[in-house]
Amino acid sequence: MRIAELHPWRVSTQEAREIQHSLRSRLRLEPLRREVRLVAAADVAYSRPTHRMHAAVVVVRLPGFEVVETTTASQLARFPYIPGLFSFREVPPLVGAFARLKSRPDAVLFDGQGLAHPRRLGLACHAGLLLATPTVGCAKSRLVGEHGPVPARRGGRAELVHEGEVVGAVVRTRTRVSPVFVSPGHLMDVDSAVDLVLRATGRFRIPEPLRLAHHTTTTLMRERDPRLAPPRTRRYANFRKAVQGRP
Repeated sequence: MRIAELHPWRVSTQEAREIQHSLRSRLRLEPLRREVRLVAAADVAYSRPTHRMHAAVVVVRLPGFEVVETTTASQLARFPYIPGLFSFREVPPLVGAFARLKSRPDAVLFDGQGLAHPRRLGLACHAGLLLATPTVGCAKSRLVGEHGPVPARRGGRAELVHEGEVVGAVVRTRTRVSPVFVSPGHLMDVDSAVDLVLRATGRFRIPEPLRLAHHTTTTLMRERDPRLAPPRTRRYANFRKAVQGRP
């Protein structure tokens, strides 16, 4: 998968904020123009003992969640942990994983924010510009914005509003389960983003592709850090086979 080179990555925090402001005008927030059959999900895990970032991209086929491809990459953390600047910490290792993809996903889910960001350029927006692919941020917690009550049923939603602008939606992916915070990244609008998150969600609160990506990064981190012993359970072994696409 080709990744655009829009700016350097080794920058100061002030330069990073300036880059976010400059990239904001390039976003295209519009209804999704294609049917999503292959959806990718990206996740990054950080190993404190080694200061390494472990990234994974898992591509699945909808609606059955069949794993089509899994790629990974690891590198030393090169940017500090600063709220609002996560993309400068997490995108560089993800670039390595995306570059190894042989398939071309129709859309990509990210465990983080999209438009629901102080400068309107969260992780999903930033990565979407680099990938030139429709992207969605699906976060477990809120970064910015306010919202009203969310209906208890699956599919219930409320607008997420920040500084007078609708930046996403708070969505109930399962009945009477805590909602997730969905915001468009690039080549996507709020309604399209919510629809994709619901289509990609199965028995759990978090969309299945994101769950697979998260477990992949956790496994990778444990395997590559000798101080973190990998779990040795039948459930763990079966999960690895599923992610790697083996019967």
